[in-house]
Amino acid sequence: MPELNRWVFWPALVGAIFIILPVASLFTGLSLEAVVGSLKAPLVLQALRLSGLTSLVSTGLIILFGLPLAYLLARGEFKGRQWFDTLVDLPMVLPPAVAGVALLMAFGRRGWLGVIFGLSFSFSATAVILAQCFVAGPFFVRAARSGFQAVDPVLEKASLTLGRSPAATFLKITLPLARPALVSGAVMAWARALGEFGATLMFAGNMPGRTQTMPLAIYTAMETNLDAALVLAALLVVVSLAVLLAVRYLGPGWEGR
Repeated sequence: MPELNRWVFWPALVGAIFIILPVASLFTGLSLEAVVGSLKAPLVLQALRLSGLTSLVSTGLIILFGLPLAYLLARGEFKGRQWFDTLVDLPMVLPPAVAGVALLMAFGRRGWLGVIFGLSFSFSATAVILAQCFVAGPFFVRAARSGFQAVDPVLEKASLTLGRSPAATFLKITLPLARPALVSGAVMAWARALGEFGATLMFAGNMPGRTQTMPLAIYTAMETNLDAALVLAALLVVVSLAVLLAVRYLGPGWEGR
């Protein structure tokens, strides 16, 4: 359809440039000296270390608790399942400020845990992990749920018929078949946790070396050290690109590519 191609070419080109130009501009503003110098700065090193540690812990917790939740949503039949499914996805669309306030009211000093049990996790590394789990968890649950739904229940029933226990069937049949979706979901959740900003700022604060993650360090460095902000931003762009490639090639059907 040559006429259609000519009609869509220029709008498509403008759209592509709009997406590519801001990302490319991050790297044009960098120099080798700026990169080396910024990577040695305490602000950058602390943010890298904290982001790496908290995002890995968050991803582990998301997998630990998200896996059974995803399987329940994929296989369970109970009243209100659709509403429950929608609520699980809700953090994906919540404004970051709302997510932060919600976490404060649940896990802060004046929240439920604080009032009832005297517990408070706000403004700590634990708060960073909780914020990351809250906003990134649905990405894994959504992908895992789709992966489990793609597994033919007949195979699971056949395994049970042959004498395998439900646990053995899940580990030997269901998990391996759903693995591509689980891997891509875990990678997406980790990337979302690594880039979390709004809920972390509201719930954990922005304390260097304690709760200041990479996105928060970028926010702080923009006022005093533009080179450091550019280096951290470029690192997150590289990580995001790697995540997209991983999801593309480790998603469902990746073995055949």
